[in-house]
Amino acid sequence: METLHERKLYDVNAPNASTGIINGTSSNVLNWDDTRFPWAYSLYKTMLSNFWTPFEINMSNDIKQYQQLTDDEQRAFNKIIGLLAFLDSIQTDYAGRVANYLTDSSLCALMTVLGFQEVVHNQSYSYVLSSVTNKQNQDEIFEYWKHDEVLRERNDFIVEGYQRFIDDPTPQTFMESIVFDVILEGLNFYSGFAFFYNLARNQKMVSTSTMINYINRDEQQHVNLFARIFKAVREDYPELKTAENDEFVRQTFIKAAELEINWGRYIIGDRFDGITMEELEAYIKFTANTRVKQLGVDSPFSDYNKNPLPWIKAYSDVNAGKSDFFEQKSRQYTKVTDTNGFDDL
Repeated sequence: METLHERKLYDVNAPNASTGIINGTSSNVLNWDDTRFPWAYSLYKTMLSNFWTPFEINMSNDIKQYQQLTDDEQRAFNKIIGLLAFLDSIQTDYAGRVANYLTDSSLCALMTVLGFQEVVHNQSYSYVLSSVTNKQNQDEIFEYWKHDEVLRERNDFIVEGYQRFIDDPTPQTFMESIVFDVILEGLNFYSGFAFFYNLARNQKMVSTSTMINYINRDEQQHVNLFARIFKAVREDYPELKTAENDEFVRQTFIKAAELEINWGRYIIGDRFDGITMEELEAYIKFTANTRVKQLGVDSPFSDYNKNPLPWIKAYSDVNAGKSDFFEQKSRQYTKVTDTNGFDDL
C-alpha cells in the first residue's frame, strides 16, 4: 500500500479545498468558506464554544474533602488521575502527528485545537493534584504509568497501535491508529469518569468532577472528529472498506474492553457505594458498542445496547458552561492564584 506523504507547507498550484483527506493536494491556506468537509466549521465552532481553563474552578471544598476520603477512594482517585495524565500526554503528541498527514487545512486546524485542549486537560490534572496533595505525592502519581502493571498493559495496547502508524505511515495504519484513538478518547476514560461522577453523586470532590465534566465534553467532540476522519479515509480509499477491517475494529474494541474491565476491577471493583463491578463491566461494553457504531461498524457486544448507569447522563451530558452543575455556575468560580492554592505548581 502507498506511503503517506506529509502535507506541503504551501502549494501555489493546488486548490484551497483539498482533493483528498490524505495524500491529496491543497494550497494549505485555510479559508473556512472553501473547504472540502462542510461539517468542519461547525465542529470548529463547537470546540471553541467549549473553551475553559482549570483556573476557573474553585478547589477549596475538594481540598478539605480529599483528606476525608477513604483509603480506597484516595487510591482510586490518585491512580485514575495518573492514568488520565498519561493518556492526554500521549494524545497531544498523536494529534500533531496525525495533522502532519491531513491534506485539508480545516482538519489540520481542528487537530490543532484538539491538541491544545489535550494540553489544557493535562494541566488540569496538575491543578487538581497541586490543590489537594503535596508535591511529592503528585510526582509519584505522575509516575504510576511506568510501574503499575495493570495500568501499563492497557496503555501499551494503545501506544503500540499508534506506533505502528508512526513507524509505517500508510492509509491502512493511519485508519487503524484512529481506531486506537477512539478507544483512548471514547472508552479508556470512561470508567475513570464514572468513578468521579459517582463521588460527586455522593457529594464528594464536586469541583474535581466539574472539571472532569469539562474534559468529558471535549472528548466527546474529539471522538466525533476522529470518527468523521475514519469514515472519510474509507470513502477516499474504498479498498479499506472490507469485512476484514470491520472485524479488526470489533476485535480491537473487544480487547480494549477486556483491558478496561480488568482495570476497572483493579481500581474500582465493588468497593464503592453507588457503582458495582457488574454495572461497570456492562457500562464499558455499552460504551464500546456506542463507539464502534460511530465508526460505522456493527457492535461487538450483543445485549449491551442500553446504558446500565443511566444516572451518569445527568453528569456527562450537562453543558457546564451554561447550566447549573451540582448547583454551581462557571461564572461563580473564584479565580485561583498563587495566593489561594496554586503555588505548588
